[in-house]
Amino acid sequence: MTASGNLFILSAPSGAGKSSLIKALLEQKSSRPMQVSVSHTTRDPRPGENNGEHYHFVSVGNFKKQIKQNAFYEYAEVFGNYYGTSEAAIDAQLAQGIDVFLDIDWQGAQQVRMKKPSVTTIFISPPSRQELENRLRGRGQDSEDVIASRMAQAQKECSHFQEFDYIVINDNFEQALADLSTIVNNQRLKRNQQIEQHKVLLDELIC
Repeated sequence: MTASGNLFILSAPSGAGKSSLIKALLEQKSSRPMQVSVSHTTRDPRPGENNGEHYHFVSVGNFKKQIKQNAFYEYAEVFGNYYGTSEAAIDAQLAQGIDVFLDIDWQGAQQVRMKKPSVTTIFISPPSRQELENRLRGRGQDSEDVIASRMAQAQKECSHFQEFDYIVINDNFEQALADLSTIVNNQRLKRNQQIEQHKVLLDELIC
């Protein structure tokens, strides 16, 4: 019997390495399928983005209709565009035994936790403020104003670390990846998960 999948939230300030960690985790061999949730958004597709793969691109009217229907685990308006996580889509994936990862901020995590208290939340932290700034500068893409804005936003993100179940310090990438893998495996080995997956065996052992 296949156990239900686990829902994970990964949050981090920009530059902490969250996206790279998620990508590396999904590339590992795993005892069950894993995938990142595909969000709904009202913004226009960018070059190379495909509907249903990178985002579900919908109209503002469609999105607001789904808000009224309470269809999202979480949603937010960012720079005039809406982004949201479909509750039905996530629940369908979990029912198939897929572990699903939500790449959202602390505000989104609060919304999801209200609807699904069993969610496992993980905060990815940079090893220091200076290292975070070095990483942002190392991209060579942002102006001083943008870097200052990202650092201010990072401070706000980090002020909510106590709301998360786990904290992974991304100093050494391989160690951070190992820590993240340990968290995922730990959730799979919890009693209820094991009973659901191995019910026949466990019933036989006590008969």
